[in-house]
Amino acid sequence: MNDPKRLFVFRKKYFGLFIGFLLIEIFIALFIHDKIIRPFFGDFLVVFLLYYFLRSFWNASTLTIAISVLIFAFATEFFQYFGVVDLLGLRENRLAVILIGTVFSVGDLIAYTLGIISVYFLDQR
Repeated sequence: MNDPKRLFVFRKKYFGLFIGFLLIEIFIALFIHDKIIRPFFGDFLVVFLLYYFLRSFWNASTLTIAISVLIFAFATEFFQYFGVVDLLGLRENRLAVILIGTVFSVGDLIAYTLGIISVYFLDQR
């Protein structure tokens, strides 16, 4: 199943973790409206969600996946800095606003970095 020659494999364990973190993120988005858990802990956990999603299907090293997720998270944050939602005329598209976001924050970059370091070392154990 973990044939190094195969680019894609399905790993139930990681998919289950992905589903768990997806449910946590949905719960936070729907029910938590504070100034700490939603903005910071949610961003910390979103890289766990992405990491486990990729680990579910992509047969790559943990470091490759961790770096890929961090690059993606940083790119999304910088899209916010440059106002990509507005540049693309998607301000009225709720899904685009949720997925891309509209407010740049250095705190988010820190949360992503701490999150990916945490999930990487947890997965190494």
